[in-house]
Amino acid sequence: MSGQKRFLLWLACLVAGLFIIIPVTGSSTGNQQVVVIEIEGTIDPGTKSYVSFALQEARAVDAAAVIMEFNTPGGFINSAEAISSLMDEYEGPIYAFIRPKAISAGAYLALAADGIYMVPGSTIGAAELSILGVGEVDQKAVDVWEAEMKSMAERQDRDPEIAAAMVRRDIAIDGLVESGILLTLTASEALEVGYSEGTVDNQAVLLQAIGLEQAEWHVIESRLSDSLVSWTTNPVVGTILLLIGFGGLALEVITAGFGAAGILSLGAFAIYFGGNIAGGMAEYWVLLLFALGIGLMLVEVVMPGFGIFGVSGLIFTIASIVLAAVSVQTGLIMILISIALAGVFSVVAFRFFARRGFLRHIILSEEETADLGYVAPRDQKNLAGKEGIAVTSLRPSGAALIDNRRIDVVSEGSFIPEGEPVIVERVEGVRVIVRLLDKRSQ
Repeated sequence: MSGQKRFLLWLACLVAGLFIIIPVTGSSTGNQQVVVIEIEGTIDPGTKSYVSFALQEARAVDAAAVIMEFNTPGGFINSAEAISSLMDEYEGPIYAFIRPKAISAGAYLALAADGIYMVPGSTIGAAELSILGVGEVDQKAVDVWEAEMKSMAERQDRDPEIAAAMVRRDIAIDGLVESGILLTLTASEALEVGYSEGTVDNQAVLLQAIGLEQAEWHVIESRLSDSLVSWTTNPVVGTILLLIGFGGLALEVITAGFGAAGILSLGAFAIYFGGNIAGGMAEYWVLLLFALGIGLMLVEVVMPGFGIFGVSGLIFTIASIVLAAVSVQTGLIMILISIALAGVFSVVAFRFFARRGFLRHIILSEEETADLGYVAPRDQKNLAGKEGIAVTSLRPSGAALIDNRRIDVVSEGSFIPEGEPVIVERVEGVRVIVRLLDKRSQ
């Protein structure tokens, strides 16, 4: 065999060997990734948006596992339930890494994971329901939440009574918690009662515990959009946005034209609804419902009385704001506070600033006093019952000669030609109301 043939045979064997080796090398654990999702602060719609994005990234890199690292005091239950659904849809294993706490809704999500690992000194539990953190909710809601927690515990063969004690203060468990206290487990207690698969000191020990010691630790950072969703759906921020929206709208309705107050109002409402829609709390039809409600109330402003347009507009507006909030209770509290503060703001603004500064050109501040030559209209109630002649056609307003004086009058609604006899039916303030005098009735 010539040298050239031997070289070609060697080259062919080398290429074939590479094709055999490459797949084996690519499947080694050294190229595996563990995607880390950091759950910090309040669990809210922004957290749900972030977790959804992070799980998509985990699928894209074919992660060997997902680790949810918890440092949270809890948050909104509906956001936690949405995140739990995303976790269930994920095809690979998800582990909870508590460093240093998973409280309330955080405990719920930790129980939804395939395994729980805790650092020394960390805690899990205290999952009592409250409305905006200021009070307990009704018994029915507590029962539902207790069932949710127990169900999550049972999925991983954990004691459901321990999960129930995290929700209710009246549950006592020997050696763990007395009646009247919410159950919160330390790392050692959680391991002892089966609410943890292990206590680990750091990330390396955790990876070793789940059998992925050679995997790369890859943290998914939250996006700016996730932070904006968290900010706009915060109840305190939402209340401020609604206050600005209603306050600006009130100023625009009272004053003429469309100015800075109107632009500020539109901007505040746009941020409120935009943030909640982006966070998955509402659909776009809620925004249309709000626009319809505001439109109906503006129609009512130019019509006498408070009728069907005003009532319908108020109902539609309140419903849209409540439906866009993170929960019905939160929405009701926010709208009540914001409307009350907007009313106070409107009164204060006009009392102290209407006659000065930038509001002066749209508010009538001149007084018509006697020393300036103003004379009040003459009392004409004595004209009631007197007869006269229409000196102009009444369509229905015009003039009549009554008591030898030319008087501005208005008919009861019917047309009265010039020269026809009239009689004063009644006097309402400065309005003299007349009707056609029927000579035959005399």
